[in-house]
Amino acid sequence: MALTLYYGSGSPYAWRVQLALEHKALPYELKVLSFSAGDTRKPEFLALNPRHQVPVLVDGDFKLYESNAIVEYIDEAYPGRGAPLFPGDAKTRAVIRRVILEVDNYYSPASDKLIEQAWWKKPEERDAKVIAESRKEVVGELGNFGSAMGGDYLAGPLSAADFAFYPMVAFLRRAQIKLTDLDADAMLPPAIAAWKARIEALPFFDKTIPPHWKAS
Repeated sequence: MALTLYYGSGSPYAWRVQLALEHKALPYELKVLSFSAGDTRKPEFLALNPRHQVPVLVDGDFKLYESNAIVEYIDEAYPGRGAPLFPGDAKTRAVIRRVILEVDNYYSPASDKLIEQAWWKKPEERDAKVIAESRKEVVGELGNFGSAMGGDYLAGPLSAADFAFYPMVAFLRRAQIKLTDLDADAMLPPAIAAWKARIEALPFFDKTIPPHWKAS
């Protein structure tokens, strides 16, 4: 087995895959690509993913992109390793998949508006109204996820759903570097704040923190 994860430091989608690999206790090589250097546009990477996005997982002669597909693949391909990413019965696994879809279809579009204002707009181009409305929308979504929790984790047991959501939530603190009035911690309802702390207490969590986040 020779797993290689092509990864961009700070990509929430790559981060969810790395968390999943660690949860599965799978050995892997991490290849960190530089967005600023255009690594994802180079021919050798386009041969792995013509959509020039991370993450990409290479397993021997098999290559796969799209984070959710990768997470499902490693759980099915290596069922005896580590802990399952989709544990429980059919109903529990369906809820896990539903939560992942909610993260990508509802939470992410809301938070993307904040990320755009923080990282892709110059200070003089930022729209205070958009920021305020987006913040309110994100707070509402965080409340939805917190209210739906019936235990310590999003879908019951620790699962792929938690690893899909955590990087998105972590990005709020990152956005605060640029949007200094964001008050990211205050956006989290108590249930989500406690859940976030549980994820950060996992024994493998520190290994997955984006390298340039550690340096800044």
